Amino acid sequence: MTDTPILVAVAWPYANAEIHVGNLTGSYLPADIFARFSRLRGRHTLMVSGSDSHGTPITIRADAEGTTPYAAYQRFHGSFLDLYQKLGISYDLFTSTHTDNHFEISQKIFLALKENGYLYTEKSNQWFATSQSRFLPDRYVEGTCYICGDTNARSDQCDKCGSLLDADQLINPRSKVDGSTPELRETEHYYLDLGKLQPQVVEFLKEKQEHLRPNVLRQSLGQIEAEALHGRAITRDLDWGIPVPLEGWTGKCLYVWFEAVIGYLSACVEWAALEGKSADWRDWWYDALARTYHFIGKDNIPFHAVIWPAQLSGCGTAFSRLMGDEPHTLTLPYDVPANEFMNLEAQKISGSRNWAVWGLEFLTRYDPDPLRYYLTVNMPETKDTDWDWDDFYHRNNDELVATWGNLVNRVLAFTYKHWEGVLPDPGELRTADRQLLEAVEKGFEDVAAHFEGVRLRAALAEGMRLAGEVNKYLDTSAPWFEIKTDRAAAAKSVYTAIRAIDSIKVLLAPFIPFTCERLHSFLGYDAPLFGRQYTQLVKDSLGEHTVLRYDPSAASGRWQASTLPGGTTLRQPAPLFRKLEPEIVEQERARLGRK
Repeated sequence: MTDTPILVAVAWPYANAEIHVGNLTGSYLPADIFARFSRLRGRHTLMVSGSDSHGTPITIRADAEGTTPYAAYQRFHGSFLDLYQKLGISYDLFTSTHTDNHFEISQKIFLALKENGYLYTEKSNQWFATSQSRFLPDRYVEGTCYICGDTNARSDQCDKCGSLLDADQLINPRSKVDGSTPELRETEHYYLDLGKLQPQVVEFLKEKQEHLRPNVLRQSLGQIEAEALHGRAITRDLDWGIPVPLEGWTGKCLYVWFEAVIGYLSACVEWAALEGKSADWRDWWYDALARTYHFIGKDNIPFHAVIWPAQLSGCGTAFSRLMGDEPHTLTLPYDVPANEFMNLEAQKISGSRNWAVWGLEFLTRYDPDPLRYYLTVNMPETKDTDWDWDDFYHRNNDELVATWGNLVNRVLAFTYKHWEGVLPDPGELRTADRQLLEAVEKGFEDVAAHFEGVRLRAALAEGMRLAGEVNKYLDTSAPWFEIKTDRAAAAKSVYTAIRAIDSIKVLLAPFIPFTCERLHSFLGYDAPLFGRQYTQLVKDSLGEHTVLRYDPSAASGRWQASTLPGGTTLRQPAPLFRKLEPEIVEQERARLGRK
């Protein structure tokens, strides 16, 4: 499978709010962990996303700040780039939906669907805010779900029951902007004929149901079986977005939910152009063997497991023809590993109440790997989880510092001191030595199996379990005592322990890359495990945007057990993690909800 193209498609953050830990553990971090693993396996991997830049929410934010939608989106886009670099979210390309390239690809998808008969026009009533003289997007109208009765449903979707809703059937609607009651007004729009595309979507879901998570199947195939799909509007009355590419449709744009998912395709096209290899995006979109993994939160399941496959299926070969290519259909998603939600101190995260742990603010006080580690061990893969500051404190000190960091530091410092910075030649290993190294080597198969199923918590747990096995081995061999009576035996013990540490470093590297890179250097390696991140300024007719990119050329990491030979020159080690003081728990809790 090393030649299989792997596309890691990551949810596009909406460019009107900062990113908090719930967003990170929901999609951005798991995507990066999976992409790093895939690169270590030597697979043809591409990880893409960008800022979701269009729609009424951006204009509302701009109005509140007294600026333009372009300036508002650029400000948040810049903070996303800053966070991703500091946290090591290694996008091959993190771009924006406000680019010539994305406009062109989105419009071609629209035209391909229209050509194939999957679009139609219809007049309908939509919610209009008289207080603002504008139509409101679905996410900015809330009310009571007419299916389950939840009072906090959006006009297009109910998160409680997972149903896609008809906006004009919402009960007791209210504007999220100012609380006013919107009114229904008639307007004409293009609709995606999901009813006509339902057979293709159902076939796709049934083919994938063996590995799709239960929550994904419940909100996709389960919902379709309960209620058939029907047409859904894909245009809106807006002036900030991608124009409908037809005469007579001035003042209407492609609906954000329709065009943002197209970013997974357009970002690949942009990446290929920036690489100077304009044809390479086709590796992930025309190859039947390519695998696309969509990392999203559970609130986006219907859009990625139902609507996006419908869009791709509906294009047939028309899109490839519009791109000037031979007839090709577009690759459908392979997996949609959607996570549940993370709460905070037993309450729902709320940006408006400042009940959140913000990514950039966190990194002003703590290092990135402890955040990555805690968000992984607490990742809401199958159910909602809770960020608890006391738990974070203990996980850092008891697991990162005591189990892994202390193991690394005491073994390397001991070896560096007693063998003058050189890994000793062990001679013939003992049975216990070989058994440990064999157990760690088997760990590569076990951890990889968890990765293949996108079970990241289990993958990390197995890596840490093996670190515990090395600690048990050292409790028995005790080289710090052996060296007093049998230096050769001590050499075997430290050599075995360092070989095991070198291997476990690779298993843990996708999760805690910063400290694993430091450890990699301590062990005498010159080339880094991973490539480097950098930014690049891109200009087009819409303005300029800075993109985040990843250069893999210097990466040396491989998904294989250590072959570090005796005689290797080591470097002076240092502690990998900082021990936290118990006072941080109450200090951080006191910050919550503070304006």
